[in-house]
Amino acid sequence: MKGLTGRLGVGFMRVLALLPLPVLRGMGWLLGQVAFVLVAPRRKVALRNLALCFPDWSEARRRAVARASFVAFCQTWLDRSWLWAAPRSLVEQRVRLTGAVHELEGDTPTILFAPHFYGMDAGGLALPLRSSRAFTSIFATHPDPAVDAWFMAGRQRFGDVRMLNRSDGVKPIIASLRKGGLLYLLPDMDYGRNDSVFVPFYGVTAATIPSLSRFARLGRAKVVGVYSRMTPTGYVAEVSPAWANYPTDDAEADTARMNRELQAVIDTMPEQYYWVHKRFKTRPDGEPSVYSR
Repeated sequence: MKGLTGRLGVGFMRVLALLPLPVLRGMGWLLGQVAFVLVAPRRKVALRNLALCFPDWSEARRRAVARASFVAFCQTWLDRSWLWAAPRSLVEQRVRLTGAVHELEGDTPTILFAPHFYGMDAGGLALPLRSSRAFTSIFATHPDPAVDAWFMAGRQRFGDVRMLNRSDGVKPIIASLRKGGLLYLLPDMDYGRNDSVFVPFYGVTAATIPSLSRFARLGRAKVVGVYSRMTPTGYVAEVSPAWANYPTDDAEADTARMNRELQAVIDTMPEQYYWVHKRFKTRPDGEPSVYSR
């Protein structure tokens, strides 16, 4: 049954790819409004995250941002229809790459810090659309085979892209970097206690994997940010200048800096960040859950 549902869902998304963008965004807006009301567990998580990260905001403002975040989630989900099925010319028209694009030139090993803004898949296409360099990304396997195949095909439809599962380990990642490749890395979620360090995120202790610092050292790579923003006409993926003095010999300090860099971008578009994730789920020993009733 799961496989049939997945195939039907993927087929429906391919039909949606034919719709004008304003119509698709309107559908996403409606779905987001409904989801905010009906998906109570994730609404509570988003509101709790915002309360922890923005204690000075009014409750009304946090609620408005949470609602807008649900809308952005649904709109960007539906946008995967055309991102992964529309003609290349249409995707190039709607997805722009801006900022320090020169950082992607040459063959210097480069890690692209791409945090979980809802437009991250658009950013993941903007890069291979406009660069011939080998491009590696790490994603978890979706439990539905049809949906997983749709994700993998969509993310690899342009350029020289290799998708790696987290279970593949570090060696292929480092090997690709040392050959002068690009690594699209999304290390800003709570992946549990193993291999994590506890560093501040908006002043709250958060379990964070130090993979950005570790991979940069092992791969002798520079780090640039790639921040994907949904716009009324599509997406803009902005490339930051390479981070100065990064990495250092202190992985914990590097990881704390990563969170500070991320905070500065979230502040410019808080409604487009992935607040529905339990970012503070893993607590230091002896600390109670921040999500308990």
